[in-house]
Amino acid sequence: MSPVCVLIGPPGSGKSSVGRALAAKLATTFKDTDEVIEDQTGKTIAEIFIEDGEAYFRDLEVETVAKEIAQHDGVLALGGGAVMRTETAQALAGQNVVFLDVSLPQATKRVGMSANRPLLLGNVRSKMKTMLDERRPVYESLAKITINTDEKTVAEVASQIATALAVES
Repeated sequence: MSPVCVLIGPPGSGKSSVGRALAAKLATTFKDTDEVIEDQTGKTIAEIFIEDGEAYFRDLEVETVAKEIAQHDGVLALGGGAVMRTETAQALAGQNVVFLDVSLPQATKRVGMSANRPLLLGNVRSKMKTMLDERRPVYESLAKITINTDEKTVAEVASQIATALAVES
């Protein structure tokens, strides 16, 4: 068993909202690994970062992603930084990985000043630029399908992915 597809991309790219819409469109289930971690720990991602540290969170994330790739057969969305761990990148080999790309201005606008994104506290635009510069090559290398989400509705992006998945299979 493996997911229909795995959504990757930076904060603000639409992984959760598009994932839910895509799952509904494909008549399957949706899981977000950040939500799974929050449910398992009883803490928000921000609380885990503050109380336990990023390294602890990333270890939980690696375990959760591996488990969900092995067990979940619907649409799976990963946290934006999950792909930066080698174990996760390796677990994505052979999966239908969809990179939801977003420009810096759009990502910054969508994320805003959210305290729920601990890696973006402070100068959001500057931190987002650094994050995108570091992560984009990894997202691109892992993706079978890349969809730019700028100026598109959630429904439009979900439809584009559904069409691309039908072509892939």
